[in-house]
Amino acid sequence: MKPALSTDVMLARPGLRRALAGGMRRLESADLPSAALAAELLLMHVLQRDRAWLYTHPEYELTHDEAAAYSELADLRSQGVPTQYLTHRQEFWGLEFEVGPGVLIPRPETEHVVEVALERLDAHRGEPLRIADVGTGSGCIAIALARELPNARIVGTDISSKALAYARRNAKHNDLEGRLEFFEGNLLDCVRDLRSSRFELIVSNPPYVARRDAAGLPREVREHEPAEALFAGDNGLDMFAPLIEAAAFALAPGGLLVVEIGYNAAEYVGSLLSSPRWCDLRATRDLAGIERVISARLSAD
Repeated sequence: MKPALSTDVMLARPGLRRALAGGMRRLESADLPSAALAAELLLMHVLQRDRAWLYTHPEYELTHDEAAAYSELADLRSQGVPTQYLTHRQEFWGLEFEVGPGVLIPRPETEHVVEVALERLDAHRGEPLRIADVGTGSGCIAIALARELPNARIVGTDISSKALAYARRNAKHNDLEGRLEFFEGNLLDCVRDLRSSRFELIVSNPPYVARRDAAGLPREVREHEPAEALFAGDNGLDMFAPLIEAAAFALAPGGLLVVEIGYNAAEYVGSLLSSPRWCDLRATRDLAGIERVISARLSAD
């Protein structure tokens, strides 16, 4: 039996406070993580208001359309649809990104890829760098780097046309479409002029979840986010060797590779980057102490 939200929103003019409380009860009854936050975000989306407005206008009465829309979104969230797919918004690197079915939702830990890339570029950050983001998804890494590196030219690749449509819209939304190009294809095979113009930086957040671990993922991830952006074989390691091989061909001598990795993958990925053609190998831990990003330079010799 559904909790009280549906009854609340059918009142003649449901008050904001009652509607929000009903939304929280609905999501809590579905045993969802961060139910209160999700209820707030969904109501903010329906009303096109921020959180401060919600709590300074408790007397506001929702229209019938607003109440019905809020009830529908709360029901969908209770069925496991990610909040970000319902609001079509996710923040990354202080920028707003459109997300929805068919594209991976940017995670806070992926910001470490941007941080490591910027730190390791150091004095070269003002140069006219050529950068590739492999498996760009929503375009979050490429767009964050474009914001921080005003002289860079950046390409993003992905096997998903649906994801690339989000990336192109996100570049336009953040006023950066003139400095980014997106190509559909595997790894870097689809990039034009690759033989004549190499990259100074390649970044990637490749799929790295083991298929055997799928049952342990949160429901909203397992059932709704694109499998091709999550899973990389039975052990989660299948993408790293081909990615590193492609990067070795596409980087300029001394060029930098920065890759997000999964839990316990650092030793394996590090072994792939221990050949003589790579140097200056580093692993960076996230805030939880997990080795999250691995980076190395292509040897200049």
